[in-house]
This record gives sequence, structure tokens and C-alpha cells, in this order.
Amino acid sequence: MRLRYHFRVYPTPGQQTELAKAFGCARVVFNDGLRLRQQAREQGLPYVSDGELSRRIITEAKTTPARAWLSEVSAVVLQQALTDLNTAYRNFFASVTGNRKGRKVAPPRFRSRKDNRQAIRFTKNSRFKVCDNGRLRLPKIGDLEVRWSRSLPSDPSSVAIIRDAAGRYFASFVVTTAEDETLPPVASEVGIDLGLTHFAVLSDGTKVAAPKFLRRAARKLKRLQQALSRKQKGSANRKKAVKNVARAHARVADTRRD
Repeated sequence: MRLRYHFRVYPTPGQQTELAKAFGCARVVFNDGLRLRQQAREQGLPYVSDGELSRRIITEAKTTPARAWLSEVSAVVLQQALTDLNTAYRNFFASVTGNRKGRKVAPPRFRSRKDNRQAIRFTKNSRFKVCDNGRLRLPKIGDLEVRWSRSLPSDPSSVAIIRDAAGRYFASFVVTTAEDETLPPVASEVGIDLGLTHFAVLSDGTKVAAPKFLRRAARKLKRLQQALSRKQKGSANRKKAVKNVARAHARVADTRRD
């Protein structure tokens, strides 16, 4: 069974700069690959294969003056960006042909530097490492401070570094664990009914009150959103106001998750 473990990380200002470079390079590679395939389709050319796409967008692009700065970040980050693009195309084709059940999947879209969420991924090939002192070592970025809330059950197969809309950084590990063990039988059983008026009602009559996280934060959110509406679009103060609103929403989401 594969599980995902999420931890907060605290990069230094220099590491934040390096992460911004990696986010930007991964975004450019993704967009270049998407643009190349769209142009091939418009011109009636064959579909560009995954290997051909990697050769032209990463290997050959690094030798050109326009994309020479791709060499400043880990090559695994760039490869994983193309992997995400290839996965998006496969899901789209499977949805169009009916092989994928559920709602229809839209074709891949271009990524923007203004997207609230930025992410990159490192696999074992990048030789990332959780050091003995608890720091996460990433190639061409350095050792990141991690706030460990629990230990990993096994060595992770990959790690994604995520920057959310509130400007926070997270490390998301994928680990493989053994199958779930069957819990021992107990003498009594209690049914749980989840609802809206009450968070849960047990079969023995016990009622658990529903916490009103958003209602408590509504007054502050209203004030922050009013301040945001008064800021001029494109200004630095508006960017600050957007981050303040994102932080308030993130605080509510974290409380709900806890």
C-alpha cells in the first residue's frame, strides 16, 4: 500500500530563491512540451512521443541560449514535469475514448507563474535524502528544515515540494507500507451517523457537536476581503492582500483537517 505523508518545511531565503528557480523551470518545461504537441496537432504532424518530447524540450533545449538556465536545477525536476504532462494526456485520451470512467477529463492547460499552488517532485534518481539531523537534502537546493509530526514507516520513493497560496512550503512523501493488519475483535460495537446539525450521533445516543470553524473566522475573512477589494489590480499591496486572505482560509482548512 502506498501512502502520502505531509510535513511543513522552512526553507531559508536562499533556498526559497532556488525553489523558485525550480518551480519556474518545471513550469517552462511543462508549457514547452504542451506547446510542441499542440503545434504538431495543428500542423497535422504525428503525435510527439514521450522520448522525443524529452529529447527536444530538455536535452536539446539546454544547449540553446534561450533555455541554457534549465541546467541550474535538477534534471529529475524537469523530467517529472514532463511526466505530469504525459499523464495528463493519457488521462484525457482515456476519458475521450471511454476507457476512463467518471467525469470527463479536460486536455492539459498551460501553467502560469500566477498559479496559487506551485510544486516540483523528486524521485529516488535525484538522490534526495532525509539526513540524520532530520533535515531533507535536495539536489541543488540544500538541506531543508522539516517539522516532523510523525516518523516515516519506510524509505520514501519520492517527495514533492509544494508552495501554497499562503506562501507556506510543504514536503509530501510517498512511502510503501505493508498491508493493513486486521484489528482484534471487541466486545461492543457503536454505530456512527455523520450529519450537519451535529458532527456525529452515536447509536448509544451520544451527540458530538459540530465545530463551526468557518463561522468563527467569517468576521476576519470579511474584513480581509474588503481590504482586498479596495486594492488596485496589479499592485504590490494587492498581492499582499491576496496572501493575507489565503492565510486566513488556510488557517480554517488546517483547523478542519486537525
